[in-house]
Amino acid sequence: MSRTAEDQQLSFDELGQPLHDVSFVVLDLETTGGRGSSDEITEIAAVKVRGGRTVGEFSTLVNPGRPIPPSISSITGITDAMVADAPSVAAVLPSFLEFCAGSTLVAHNASFDTGFLRAACERSDLSWPGPPVVCTVRLSRRVLSPDETPNHKLATLARVLGARTTPRHRALDDARATVDVLHALLERLGSHHVYSLEDLLDYLPRVTPQQRRKRTLADGLPDAPGVYLFLGPNDEVLYVGTATNLRRRVRQYFTAGERRGRMREMVALAHRVDHVECAHALEAEVRELRLLEAHQPRYNRRSKFPRAVWWVSLTEEPFPRLTVTRKPRSSSLGPFRTRKAAGNAVEALEDATRLRGCTDRIPKGGGSRRHPCAAHEMGRCGAPCVGYEGTTDYEPRVVPVREVLSGSGDSALRRLRDTIAELSETRRFEEAATHRDRLVELVRGLDRGQRLAALASVPELVAARPDGSGGWLFAVVRHGRLASAGTAPRGTPPMPVVDRLQAAARTVLPSEDPLRGAPVDEVQAVHRWLTGGDARMVRCDSPWSEPAGAAGSWRGWAESASRARVPYEAAD
Repeated sequence: MSRTAEDQQLSFDELGQPLHDVSFVVLDLETTGGRGSSDEITEIAAVKVRGGRTVGEFSTLVNPGRPIPPSISSITGITDAMVADAPSVAAVLPSFLEFCAGSTLVAHNASFDTGFLRAACERSDLSWPGPPVVCTVRLSRRVLSPDETPNHKLATLARVLGARTTPRHRALDDARATVDVLHALLERLGSHHVYSLEDLLDYLPRVTPQQRRKRTLADGLPDAPGVYLFLGPNDEVLYVGTATNLRRRVRQYFTAGERRGRMREMVALAHRVDHVECAHALEAEVRELRLLEAHQPRYNRRSKFPRAVWWVSLTEEPFPRLTVTRKPRSSSLGPFRTRKAAGNAVEALEDATRLRGCTDRIPKGGGSRRHPCAAHEMGRCGAPCVGYEGTTDYEPRVVPVREVLSGSGDSALRRLRDTIAELSETRRFEEAATHRDRLVELVRGLDRGQRLAALASVPELVAARPDGSGGWLFAVVRHGRLASAGTAPRGTPPMPVVDRLQAAARTVLPSEDPLRGAPVDEVQAVHRWLTGGDARMVRCDSPWSEPAGAAGSWRGWAESASRARVPYEAAD
């Protein structure tokens, strides 16, 4: 008996990734409210499951940096006192993203949870990895009939489907309950011929005919990490992305798991998919950054809104002042993602040193004005513009700023902290909070810039991370840029691989600015990879270290102060 093409047995490649091999990370968040711009995460929990078994859990309270409304506390039981000593979301995200790496995210009303996480990543200068997402609300609407459940709330589904954990508006319990709901729903999908992750994503609604027809664009892509490029009818680059598994990731664009309207529009225009296979995730991330800069694809948000940065520098004048610019100098402070953040750093340093803030060009002899400005009347400037200060008198104001910019001293930071304490003691709490916030932003900017500059100053280093299978992932870094990358699989002698990578590494000619000419995003990506918990140094041309007076010693203070509430309590 003959069979139609649809009846013929599919190959393993065509079947996709079997559901029992998929790592699902089932997550839940608690927040200070709804989706308003002022709402923040208060708790993150996730349960990783594979083949029906739990393989790991992640759970932490998060300090939202703002009071939790009493109405929310009455629902979740999470109070201001409980999160007072909890880490910020910026401190939690790197380990959470590592826990989720390579997995499919699952959540009940997933757009709510992923929306908060995307926004938090954006504010923390982290890239959202764009994993496939399964929403158990949408899945239950497809699987369960109205006769089986009166609604699709998590508590109702947990009761109807016999979940072992009862949801109670705490993240870990709700995530565990969602795991049971997910497994119960997946058990019912066999009769719907859903056997793979691709089948599952395709089973959810809203997949378009154009998406279905273009699945063949993923044919021939390797099951390896790398960068993929969607190309238009004239071979123009429409979109660039990274993946730990190129074929699997690109196939997801042709399923209902891809819900972004712009991406469906992009898929409709695409004529083919090109790729660059990479040794590991760091190489893929760096290549993506370089391709985005080279092609500026219309469907990449980062290309449409370039992530330009700002720097704070001392002018070269007889009476130097601080200025905010796009282009750094050799001793500039930065990078800052927004001009406002850079301006706050300037105001903090001016408060600490009484450095002039006006833009007047004051000659060496002083006296460019006849009367001092309001800043002098307020005690914020010595008025060199009218000759009240000469260059010798003004120099002690400049020295602490130069020390902060170079990392050789922190006297300006200590003066600011003393000012905050004095304001707090006199119960001028709002002023203390304003100064505190400026100092926190200044410390974070200094710390970030000094760490990146320290890495960029190293001519060459070689680092390794285990690949999880007994082998090694290698990166050769020159002045903060990835110069070459490779692997040594289990059983392969690693040092000959290192020698070959160094010999073939890209030549890097440094400039004089703090990052030696390296793009900020690339240095940050390399720094994250090198400072991962399992990274190891193999070779290093010169010591990789921060200056003795760097802001690193202030990290703990900034973290503690950022959690303080008004009335302000000075953090030691």
